[in-house]
Amino acid sequence: MIPVTCLEGHKVAIFGLARTGLEAARALIAGGAEVVLWDDSAPRAEEARRQGFPVDDLRGLDFGGLSALVLSPGVPLTHPAPHWTVERALAAGIEIIGDTELFFRERAHRAPGAAVVAITGTNGKSTTTALIGHLLRQAGRRVGVGGNIGTACLSLDDLSPDITYVLEMSSYQIDLTPTLNPSVGILLNVTPDHIDRHGTFENYAAVKARMVMEADRAVLAVDDDVTRVVAAQARESGRAVTEVSCLGSLDAGLFADGTRLVWRDGEGDGAVADLASVPALRGQHNAQNAAAAVAAVVALGVPMEEATRGLTSFPGLAHRMEEVARHGRIVFVNDSKATNADAASRSLSSFEHIHWIAGGRAKSGGIDSLEALFPRVARAYLIGEAAEAFAQTLAHANVPHEIAGDMEAAVRAAAENAEKDAAPGVVLLAPACASFDQFADFEARGDAFRRCVGALDGVALKPREAV
Repeated sequence: MIPVTCLEGHKVAIFGLARTGLEAARALIAGGAEVVLWDDSAPRAEEARRQGFPVDDLRGLDFGGLSALVLSPGVPLTHPAPHWTVERALAAGIEIIGDTELFFRERAHRAPGAAVVAITGTNGKSTTTALIGHLLRQAGRRVGVGGNIGTACLSLDDLSPDITYVLEMSSYQIDLTPTLNPSVGILLNVTPDHIDRHGTFENYAAVKARMVMEADRAVLAVDDDVTRVVAAQARESGRAVTEVSCLGSLDAGLFADGTRLVWRDGEGDGAVADLASVPALRGQHNAQNAAAAVAAVVALGVPMEEATRGLTSFPGLAHRMEEVARHGRIVFVNDSKATNADAASRSLSSFEHIHWIAGGRAKSGGIDSLEALFPRVARAYLIGEAAEAFAQTLAHANVPHEIAGDMEAAVRAAAENAEKDAAPGVVLLAPACASFDQFADFEARGDAFRRCVGALDGVALKPREAV
């Protein structure tokens, strides 16, 4: 754990008692702060009270006596409307921060030499975060990996200059981290998402951009209009910039040439690695993730040869292009993290002859943007709230499809049809939707897919490896 000593003697309110809220409370208490906790969920508040935390309804609290409100990233800060605790804090003139802000303040306070790599982007954050941690460990570095990837940053080993901290940052977390200043900041891509929480795409893009604009070195995947503009702005501001790309060659930087990664600088080109033999990094989008990860590790002083040595041993992450089983000529792939059309396009473009399981709670635009990839789809199996709307889109494009309704029916039908096909096929879960109509989250959806695949006759699941 990282004790937060920079607020010793201060009174701090914490709202939102999921993982990050409770870890922030532990860290603040360990550092000598006085805390009071609350959550609108009665069961969460009661569980925190049972664990011995000082829980009290913040509605009766004088916010003027607080130094800060620590807000969980899932709680609305601005849109669709500020949460009531935010309104109370603004009225009292106290700052509103998150657990990642506590991390960066404590780093500045006690260990300013500790290297921090922060990763953001609409898609690919978790894979890139895990890959950077893996490459650094393979190079013999001590590493702490956390943030939005699942481990609260304040629960990592205490701050030390010989530990490199690798943090996945969502737009919600960036919004709550005013002193964000990573050693290396990575921006992978920016496509429409979370507009309900940021109001406009422009607001969302500006939040993402801020992280790399505050970094000592910016690593930018310049494969979309937003990231290209941000790269130019970062250079104009005097920021050190490394560009990467999965779409074509660069004048300088790290780019993908097919499955090969190539480094180009003033001295010429050099082949870095070939991803063809790395199943966990299959697809163009993973070439972008790998290029960004290697560039970040090199920026931290790891020689290129060492930085790339660990690529072939990277096991990948659950729910992100996860190969869960093979049975005869059929490969079963869990890409439940593909919660929007852009993310689904990355997995769809990685395979041919796809039996595609899609649907859930639709995002803006549905699957219209995927039309160019429909020829790769042998048949689609639609689930959840979006099934009817997706069926209309697919019918218009003459894509074979059926409304399966739920995961079990979709997996069973997809496997049966793939077995009948003459060509080797892929049963792919790439929902292009949020999960909340039928599942608690994308992990639960992916686990359901995995269970349904494992229940098929003769199919043996691949064991998951720890990353």
